[in-house]
Amino acid sequence: MIDQLDISHLRTLDALARFPTISAAAEHLDVSQQAVSLQLKKIRTILGDPLFVRTGQGMAATPYARLIAPHIAQVLAGLHAIPLPSSVRPEDVERTLVISGTDYTQKVIVADLVRDLRHAAPKVKVAVVDLEVSALTRKLHQGEIDVIFTAEGIAAPGLVSMPLFLEQYRCVTADRALADTGTMSLAALVTHDFIVTNPGGASFTGSADGWFARQGLQRRVVASAPSFFMALEYLKGSAMVAFMPARLLPCDGIHEIALPKYPPGYGVVAAFHPTAQNDPFMMWMLERVRARLAMRK
Repeated sequence: MIDQLDISHLRTLDALARFPTISAAAEHLDVSQQAVSLQLKKIRTILGDPLFVRTGQGMAATPYARLIAPHIAQVLAGLHAIPLPSSVRPEDVERTLVISGTDYTQKVIVADLVRDLRHAAPKVKVAVVDLEVSALTRKLHQGEIDVIFTAEGIAAPGLVSMPLFLEQYRCVTADRALADTGTMSLAALVTHDFIVTNPGGASFTGSADGWFARQGLQRRVVASAPSFFMALEYLKGSAMVAFMPARLLPCDGIHEIALPKYPPGYGVVAAFHPTAQNDPFMMWMLERVRARLAMRK
């Protein structure tokens, strides 16, 4: 019975309880008198009570209408108190935010975000977990993870992806003499030993291999690292070369090799469950991330 009432029903009952006539209630609701009368007829059928009856002075509430009036007012007050996205106060938000990302996105996105939240939303706790591709979708759907920061295309179908920026590759080495030779041709570059980054397993194939093939070239990969950070460490003290995301540079002990052209970059996104679009704090946080990254272009 009660659960058949919708918000428009509650607003009509509230207006009739507050104003002495149907015309006054209709004016308050900004609808016609006929609309209020028809709505009242439907509500009477649902609740099985006349609710408001005509008298010489207007409409009089029945005992049942007087009984439910404060409850209806309380429900409407609660609805009106729900904050809009534009009115979220981060400093008042108290929650735990679980973020997942690669070592790269933890460095270029999450580190700044954690510092920013300590200042702007000090009651928010942040838990950062490594990216587990096989379990991401399940954990997002079950609410174990709030948002992931990753390369475009990693996020599974059914998630919402918010573009953040386009990353570019740079060619680097720890051999300063090699970097100081000026712009190096691609044909000369492939004569050097490469290290690639493969988080998913022990593979000597990297994202740039197809690009080299389109140039009619084949590089020689001699080492594979599980992360960009470890690849940078392995470069030091060697003559190997590698492609690294530009936002990880400069790096102590690592020098850039100028090339006539570079492999295509990749998009970095924030991925989250569709229900997060109705979360004012999440939308505030992601827009803040995007704005900060835009300033660092």
